[in-house]
Amino acid sequence: MRTVCAVVLVFEAIVIGLAIPIAIQLEGVDPAVAGGVWGGMAVAALLLAGLQKRTWAHYAAWALQAAFLFTSFMISGALLVAIIFGSLWVVGVIMGRRVDEIRAVHAAHAEAAEGEEGAVTAPGSQTR
Repeated sequence: MRTVCAVVLVFEAIVIGLAIPIAIQLEGVDPAVAGGVWGGMAVAALLLAGLQKRTWAHYAAWALQAAFLFTSFMISGALLVAIIFGSLWVVGVIMGRRVDEIRAVHAAHAEAAEGEEGAVTAPGSQTR
């Protein structure tokens, strides 16, 4: 799950970073505000992408999704992008959990199969 979420965050950081010049040029947002708000969110997204192995970073990324959604009202068209990335985030979490469950089941079956093979061909046992 964490890998999928990290990939979504990296792409989101790129898109958030590209929103800065749009906010400045088209919406007339002060460059310091645009750089501070969306630049900070882009840097946070990159940092959180690298820290997705930690549980707190995963929950912080949920907060980042909410922050991007709330600040997207300042830029025309950004609301659609925020909804798309929020949806990708939710789908990534759901599908990532399913993949983790399947891997766990597969690993359990592999360990059980190894255990059965070892029991049948244990040293000193006679097989006919």
